[in-house]
Amino acid sequence: MAARKTVAKKSKSKKSPIAANLKVRNAEMDALTLEMIREAAKKVHQDISKHSKPDLSFPVRSLGNVSYSGNKGFFEIGKQKKVRTLTVNTVKSFAQTLRMMALSKELVENNDFATKRDAYYQSKNWEEARFDEQTESDTVMDDIEALFSVRSLSREQLRFVPDEHGGSVAGRLIVLDPDRETGEIERIDCTRFGSGAYSIPSTVEQLSFETDAKFILAIETGGVFQRLQSHKYWQTADCILVSMAGVPTRSTRRFIRKLSDDCELPVYAFVDCDPYGISNIYRTLKVGSGNAAHLSQFFCVPQARYLGVTPQDIVDYRLPTHPMAEVDIKRAKDALKNDPFFKAHKPWQKAIEQLLGMGVRAEQQALAKWGLNYVIDEYLPRKLEQRAQFLP
Repeated sequence: MAARKTVAKKSKSKKSPIAANLKVRNAEMDALTLEMIREAAKKVHQDISKHSKPDLSFPVRSLGNVSYSGNKGFFEIGKQKKVRTLTVNTVKSFAQTLRMMALSKELVENNDFATKRDAYYQSKNWEEARFDEQTESDTVMDDIEALFSVRSLSREQLRFVPDEHGGSVAGRLIVLDPDRETGEIERIDCTRFGSGAYSIPSTVEQLSFETDAKFILAIETGGVFQRLQSHKYWQTADCILVSMAGVPTRSTRRFIRKLSDDCELPVYAFVDCDPYGISNIYRTLKVGSGNAAHLSQFFCVPQARYLGVTPQDIVDYRLPTHPMAEVDIKRAKDALKNDPFFKAHKPWQKAIEQLLGMGVRAEQQALAKWGLNYVIDEYLPRKLEQRAQFLP
């Protein structure tokens, strides 16, 4: 990499324009968040003052209310709405929604945050408005995020963060992470974690990057990531490795998107060849999901391409396979029939039909049939020479 100074895993530098710009941007987003919460509360108050029933209108979060544009490259939420009106039957859910907004306002004003689990337990002090199960509080939180997404606000701006962190990162990358309070920059060298890796934080908007890598390799399984990391594949391939650990979390997707955009790096996805890996893991990374389409423009990676494992790889590399279960077959057929992304791409339709015709699925680690390091020595180098053939 270009000349740089690193000490062990981290080294500190003085305040920089990055920190100053971040502070301004955070202040602007906080002001917008508070403005929208106050506007929603004011409308409810005005409706009550006029002796009319207040309501809140939320976008319907489902694949049926999603469209896909090849030009934009991600799922967009449609025009269908669900209206929550204050009635005798809805008084609890309406109150819960307002209390959740009030909690968000308090968190922003106090420069604090809450995990989804924290928010659920906070509600235990809300008397009759408390949640009985976390699934209920999660749904209300997601509805509020969808409501405010029209002004490009995400759950993270509302100060609600996931309980889990993102994926792991290794390779030719320095992450610049300013302290929110002091503005002091932490320079985190992702080549200096030994046998470990850098963990993506739950929020990534404050991060900036330095790298001379040529591409990002997003990997489904921790086992394959660990093998590539332990053998420093990132060094020989001049790349950055990111472990998605299954369906990538919001922070993992946002990290990959931000890194790709900021550093103009292509993204290649390396996942299992099964309907779940294709239609859930890869599709979610690239274009988003139906229930979060209101935020796909921020949390998806439309520039991602599918490196493998492909159905044709099963044939070409004579990989060990497993029979597809009924749930696999149903998922594949649903993708062909109902998913706007796959319906828009004939190469994907052909690949999924080929997989259905074969009736089998294969894992990334099936490549170990030819040797533990076959994926490093043969498979990835060969695939990377054929990038024009990657599935969209």
